[in-house]
Amino acid sequence: GGGGGAGAPPSLTIGRHPTPQAGPQAIPGVQRILAIGSGKGGVGKSTLTTNLAVALARAGRRVGVLDADIYGPSQPRMLGVTGRPRSEGDRIIPVQAHGVTMMSLGLMMKDGEAVVWRGPMLMGALQQMLNQVEWGALDVLLVDLPPGTGDVQLSLCQKAPVTGAIIVSTPQDVALIDARRAIDMFDKLKTQVLGLVENMSSYVCPNCGHEAHLFGHGGVAAEAQARGLPYLGEIPLDLSVREGGDSGRPVALGAGPVADAYARLADRLVQGGMA
Repeated sequence: GGGGGAGAPPSLTIGRHPTPQAGPQAIPGVQRILAIGSGKGGVGKSTLTTNLAVALARAGRRVGVLDADIYGPSQPRMLGVTGRPRSEGDRIIPVQAHGVTMMSLGLMMKDGEAVVWRGPMLMGALQQMLNQVEWGALDVLLVDLPPGTGDVQLSLCQKAPVTGAIIVSTPQDVALIDARRAIDMFDKLKTQVLGLVENMSSYVCPNCGHEAHLFGHGGVAAEAQARGLPYLGEIPLDLSVREGGDSGRPVALGAGPVADAYARLADRLVQGGMA
């Protein structure tokens, strides 16, 4: 109904201060909200979010992705989304790709435009992505957070009933130190950490099939055990991961070791009632 301004991108009226709301506000129709976080950039958090969403959709779950990584919104590219969201009245109609419902701040901006927003503008935009987007009925909404600890994480946990957080890390010590910081932040925000995932746990040579542990191995499982948190599994690295992300056909759509690892992770979350 009512395709008011269907061609124009939705107006985010960025810059107005959001109306403060009392406590977290549920999103109608959305059963669970999972925050996907990391202590630092470069650990593959956005890639993991995309592929986990696709794997969950393949497993028959109704999945959404909210790309809240304001400094590098990469979900549209990785999911191969070229269309823009439409607006109907004050509702924003999200885009669909590979069985996943997706909304990104990147779709609200001109291509290549940098985000230089102050805190309140950001919070207003995040609140709109949560409350004005027509998410429909979802089993789980994955929120791709910016790396590190900051305003967006704080705002999400205050404004939405987040089921819990999944923390992505690579096995090397530097990443683990930052992962600890992310765990502490979610603890402070009273958001349950549902578990840790080790990304880029091994690299498989495309020529000979040799498996190498470029970043060390087992560090994330050990960290999870030390903190008494579930270890949700590991995702290997191979060339198809990058190719899939660049081409908009996520690796989890296909077959092979990486797709299998994502299918296992998705299954683990579904069995655990997390997705």
